[in-house]
Amino acid sequence: MVIVPIGYAAQELFDVSQVRGGTPYGATTIAGGDGSRQPSQEELSIARYQGEYVAGLAVKLNG
Repeated sequence: MVIVPIGYAAQELFDVSQVRGGTPYGATTIAGGDGSRQPSQEELSIARYQGEYVAGLAVKLNG
């Protein structure tokens, strides 16, 4: 198994103007137990970036 952290490559990780998930280890979201908070656009953007990053690395490792 290969663990692929995204580091600080996603620019959204530098935005501290609001509460949000996302760490150098990967995409996360902050949610309450009742599900009232859904992932923000920034959190979704970090998740998309991580997916693209991991897929690109998988292609390189497979090649």
